[in-house]
Amino acid sequence: MRDFYKIVLCSILVAGFILSCGRKESEYTADGRLILDYWEKWTGFEAEAMEKVVEEFNRSQDRLFVKYVVTAGIDRKLLVATAGGDPPDIAGIWTWAINIYADKGAITRLDDYAKKAGITRNDYIHVFYDMCTHRGKLWALPTTPATIALHWNKRLFREAGLDPNKAPKTIQELDEYAEKMTLYKLPDGKIISYPELIKLPDYKSIISNAEIIQMGFLPFEPGWWNWAWNHYFWGTMWNGRDKMTINTPEQIKAYKWIASYSEKFGKDLVERFTSSFAGQFASSQNAFLCGRVAMEIQGVWMYNFIDKYAPGMDWGCAPFPTDAEVKGLENVTVVEGDVLVIPLGARHPEESFEFIKFVQNQKYMEMLCMGHRKFTPLASVSEDFYKNHPHPYLNVFRELAKSKYAFTVPAIGISNEILREYNVACDLVRKLELSPEKALNDLQVQLQNSLDREIQRLKRRGKWQ
Repeated sequence: MRDFYKIVLCSILVAGFILSCGRKESEYTADGRLILDYWEKWTGFEAEAMEKVVEEFNRSQDRLFVKYVVTAGIDRKLLVATAGGDPPDIAGIWTWAINIYADKGAITRLDDYAKKAGITRNDYIHVFYDMCTHRGKLWALPTTPATIALHWNKRLFREAGLDPNKAPKTIQELDEYAEKMTLYKLPDGKIISYPELIKLPDYKSIISNAEIIQMGFLPFEPGWWNWAWNHYFWGTMWNGRDKMTINTPEQIKAYKWIASYSEKFGKDLVERFTSSFAGQFASSQNAFLCGRVAMEIQGVWMYNFIDKYAPGMDWGCAPFPTDAEVKGLENVTVVEGDVLVIPLGARHPEESFEFIKFVQNQKYMEMLCMGHRKFTPLASVSEDFYKNHPHPYLNVFRELAKSKYAFTVPAIGISNEILREYNVACDLVRKLELSPEKALNDLQVQLQNSLDREIQRLKRRGKWQ
């Protein structure tokens, strides 16, 4: 009954939203072509890249006309429109949303369309095709992919006496590099590094009156992957079916590592330091771009921000380090991406898939990914794509996507809650308000209860396998 009222409310809300999107009553252009509404979240240069692909599609034939509609908050609005029975023909969403939309019955299965078009898993770097599947069915196809890696400021490496062309390969090396590049300003104005500071006999009293002016690394900057750190210590989040695995020794070790940065460098000093650049990501005041943090975990897209806000920056990129105590663990990365879906109830699903198929063509996929300054999810890549691409470390990110240690957000209906509650737990640990053991034990109980409820919900709807 509760779901019924939600659908009724959504149906009421969608009317106003559709009007705001400007959908025309006519389904055809003046020259008789069928109009396909395509909702997409991208703006700026990312939107321009897809708009060029849309233009190519519209020029390639005379039956269909795709209309690109910039749609903020698409994850929410698409569900509302679908529940109201009047969704767009095509939508661009994120890979993390596929399972949620599929389980809610909001998107159309693409298996038959893909089979007819001859599209298979082998056309892609496998992880990107696999992310488009859920419960053994295909629900989406990729557009622009992403992985994450270590970025470092070579100038700050040199100033600390480190080899600017040698990235740390283990978490332990990362910590050593971070210590050397963490600088304090003492009350008398003297600048001193952390290794120099702790040699002083009264450094604990000195540090309480000092100020951090530069840090080598912070596990919680930018803080977008607090749920993912366990993987770099050979941990997992769940068993892939019905059990969360949060309070494991590996994950506790990861969160002790997070806490160690506050313990070692001074919790209050670290808090004041991070508050000075909070909310400054797309800005010249970004902690990494302005040289206040020497190393950072970031995605393939970071090149765009370096190019815009820190042109001329001397930087490097490599796979993020892993725990030295786990032999053979390397090339660990989070894999993310954007995808195209056909909402359930779309007026013209076959015609919509014609556009999705067009985007999967190597020429147009490379056009799109070049415009986003990302690598392509396709298995085949042209020589010109690499030759003309501006990203100097593009292949680092592409090769990471092929790693057996590449991983994604868990494909379960509580994934948004997982991300949110991991952020809460990380904050409590980094502020030293809860021990890693306590924080993760509490999180284990909370998320297991949520997963149990989600499984029961799926069983009632006949969707649990």
